Parts: sequence; C-alpha cells; structure tokens
Amino acid sequence: MVDGLSLGIPIGPMWSVTDKVGCAGKTITGRLWDYVRDDQPFGGNDPPSAVFYYSRDRRGDHPKCHLAAWSGILQADAYGGYNELYAPNRQPGPILEAGCFAHARRKFFELADVEGAARKRSRGEKTGIVYPIALEAVQKLDALFAIERDINGKNSAERLAVRKALSAPLMAELRDWLHVQLNKISRNHDLAKAINYMLRRWDAFTRFLDDGRVCLSNNTAERALRCVPLGRKSWLFCGSDRGGQRAAVAYSLIQTCRLNDIEPQAWLADVLTRIADHPVSRLHELLPWHWRDAQLALAA
Repeated sequence: MVDGLSLGIPIGPMWSVTDKVGCAGKTITGRLWDYVRDDQPFGGNDPPSAVFYYSRDRRGDHPKCHLAAWSGILQADAYGGYNELYAPNRQPGPILEAGCFAHARRKFFELADVEGAARKRSRGEKTGIVYPIALEAVQKLDALFAIERDINGKNSAERLAVRKALSAPLMAELRDWLHVQLNKISRNHDLAKAINYMLRRWDAFTRFLDDGRVCLSNNTAERALRCVPLGRKSWLFCGSDRGGQRAAVAYSLIQTCRLNDIEPQAWLADVLTRIADHPVSRLHELLPWHWRDAQLALAA
C-alpha cells in the first residue's frame, strides 16, 4: 500500500461469518474485515480496490496486523479496536483518523425517524419519540452532504477550496449548536450519546476540511461489504477457518471487479483459463483494471 491513501473499514457482528468447527459441531461467529480504497470521488489515478480478511473474532490486533506496513488516512466508525492505529508515534508512519458522517448521522436519524413513526402509527403500532433536536441535527448534517454531492469527482484542491468556503462555517456552527443542545439534556440520554459521538472525535470529523481527498463517509466500504449479509442465508457455514480465509479471497476479487465496473464472472472465467500459462512476471496484467483496459483495446 502507498502512503497517503484513504481507506475505509467496516466490521461488525451483522457482517459475521459463521464457521462450523469441531467434532461436536460447535459453531463460532467469525468476522470479515473489509478495506477499500476509492480515489474516484477526488479524481485520483489509482484504481479502486477492496481486500477482505477473515478472523475468528474482532479483536483490535487484527487491523493492527493488517495495516502493519501502511500509513495514511483511515476512515471508519468509532470501534475501539482501531485506537492503537492512531498512536502519534506509530511506525512506519502515522495513521490519521477520518470520522464517518454516515455513522454520526445514523445515530440522530434513528431518533428523528418521522416517516418510520408515521408508518407505525398507520399500522396501529407503538411509536417511539421523535426528537426535534435529532431532526435538526439530521438537517444540519444533510447540508454538508449536499455540498459534497456538488464537488464529487473534482480534484482534491477544488474540493478543499469549496469546503473551506462552505463546509467550514457549517462545521463551526454545528459544533457550537451541539454543545448548546448537550447542556439541555441528561448525560445518559440517547441524544447525548449521539452528540458526544461527534464531539469526542471532532478532530477526526473535521479531517475533511484539511484534505480534499477525504470523503464524508466510508459508504463505499460499507457497500462493498453488503455481499456478505445478502448471501449469508445461502452459505451460512464456511466449514473451517481455511474456508473463511478462502471466502475472504473470493470476496476481495469479486468486489474489486465491481468497484471497477467489471462483471466478476467474465473476469474470473477469463483469468482462470489463462493464469496457468501466464508469465509470473506479468501477473499484474490480469488485475481487474488492467484486464478491463486490455478488453477495451481488443474491442476497439
């Protein structure tokens, strides 16, 4: 990996892989760690790619091992297992945390789900409380996302200039507003937890104001991981740890193809046919983005 790249990581119980092990048929819930690089939002030259790793648990030792030789900008949720990655004296270089606004917004959205409450009322179901503070927070965050939609695909310098002019004032206003609201509510209230989620990581959430490459969320990585829960009912068990590792390899290849707008089945069918006779020194030619360029050249 190259210094300075931005990666997104999602990992959580809802994306677990169940591994059936032992003669007694005991099952354990394994994990898939999803790392995605996507430079398309800021017009970068490096192709998007995804890599999955399997583990038996979700201890912080795993991302520490996965990223041992890498430094750059890491965008993820606030899982405590990532904390050691952000140590200032880390070697071979620092990893800078970028906050995910999608995770922050979700906490407020769940408390301001007006449409969901209306649907429940129409069905005669019990509804939760819709908090005006949460609704206003969602609106303030949506204003930031609206700015991002307008600058998507522009180079990092252009994105940064717009953010300095438009997003920075909104972020300053948001911070002051969050402090005011926090003083109005109980420290144990769900709203207080949602507010503190942002305030305690404010440096990470303002990272995008200093670097035009940083996105507002790691949704690209989240989308790349959707293949696991979508298919989990069809392939519930991996059979062994090696099965989990093989699944991670397959997911890495398939999702990298999708990120590059390549049909995975077409790529796999062609590469598996040719790879045995392909020179080892030229294996890079079979990477999805090089393969796509070669196919386009042949078609032309």
